[in-house]
Amino acid sequence: MAEDQEPKKVEEKPKQESTESKENGEKTPEETPPVKEMRSIVLTGFGGLKTVKIQKKPEPEVAEGEVLIRIKACGLSFQDLMFRQGAIDSPPKCPVTLGFECAGEVEKVGEGVEKFKVGDRVVALPECKAWAELVSVPEKYVFLLPADITYQEAVAVTMNYILAYVLLFDMAGITPGKTVLLHSAGGGVGLAVAQLIKTVPDIKLFGIASKSKHEALASTIEHLLERGTDYASEVRKVSPEGVDVVLDCIYGQECNLGYSLLRPLGKYILYGSSNVVTGETKSIFSVAKSWWQVDKVSPIKLFDENKTLGGFNLRHFLHHQNGSAVIHAVYDKVIDLWKKGTIKPVIDSTWALEDVHEGMQKMHERKNVGKIILDPSLEPKPKPATPAKEKGKKDKDKDKKEDDKKEEKKNKDEETNGTPASPDSKEAKEKESS
Repeated sequence: MAEDQEPKKVEEKPKQESTESKENGEKTPEETPPVKEMRSIVLTGFGGLKTVKIQKKPEPEVAEGEVLIRIKACGLSFQDLMFRQGAIDSPPKCPVTLGFECAGEVEKVGEGVEKFKVGDRVVALPECKAWAELVSVPEKYVFLLPADITYQEAVAVTMNYILAYVLLFDMAGITPGKTVLLHSAGGGVGLAVAQLIKTVPDIKLFGIASKSKHEALASTIEHLLERGTDYASEVRKVSPEGVDVVLDCIYGQECNLGYSLLRPLGKYILYGSSNVVTGETKSIFSVAKSWWQVDKVSPIKLFDENKTLGGFNLRHFLHHQNGSAVIHAVYDKVIDLWKKGTIKPVIDSTWALEDVHEGMQKMHERKNVGKIILDPSLEPKPKPATPAKEKGKKDKDKDKKEDDKKEEKKNKDEETNGTPASPDSKEAKEKESS
């Protein structure tokens, strides 16, 4: 009997300790809270839209010198399309959360953070990870927002207008009386350039955009040119000597045309390479073609022709060339212009995180006029049934009707012959209909 009771005591002891630990407020392994998760737009591999997926990810921890932001709005740019295809230099390994710009509210600050506190409204330019519900960003890439700007406006202003400001005033050194040729005039950066350039008197601006966008741009840009046409000859008709500044985000053959239009002392500035994005996935042929189409200009030619070639990559400058102090100074100037009403960001459309494919596709087709926004609080659009599912449903309904007709005919025949329908057939029919 004693031997039988000893195992019972051994079994009861941990139960008693467990009860005592609960009474003392200690957590048992079973009570460990589950890991908090958030929605995140993840690039699972470089390629087409299918590689971009909504996934649940653990909420990020805030590290020393970082700010944890509850995201209210995210920005989509052409850089995100190039990133998805792997058409940028030194892309990170997949899977990785997409997105370079977001705005929201500070939820937590890490040790050593001095400029921000919990509850602050901010906009941030992290290198990836912005397309989610939460993101932890180093303090130097975070900017304080004015009280009366919306999160969507903040996203539309920050990256696009910072880039446009640097191009015009730091790179081009724009002054009164100059003539400027602008590519992709209907995009977020293009519209930012068009608004900022009005702060300088007597500027002649030529804007290149798809014909479908001309009506929307007519009130902003005086001289509109159609994308894909011989715009160089159209520029010459208005400005026979050419232009002082070319702002190009296309690359490829456009580089040669832009350079040929430069006057002496003119400046050609490249700030993108959207020509390498042709199909849904990266095309080595498109990359090679764009590179091959560009004339190789030697420094001695620039010397002889008194022209300047330049380029600006905001992501590189901010994250890899220690440019955060300069970008913060530019941001302050841009926000001052916004407060005065001098600039007003144009928002093309707003999408739920789950509808990111549609937003990306719209930008890929160059149909947006202004900024495309992602909003984590929006409900996704109802998805229409695919043709395959519709066809399968119709076939199933058709088969069911045919089976019902056969069963009905069989029952009538049996009744005509004086034989009642079998209970099994009735039950089968009832089950089928249920």
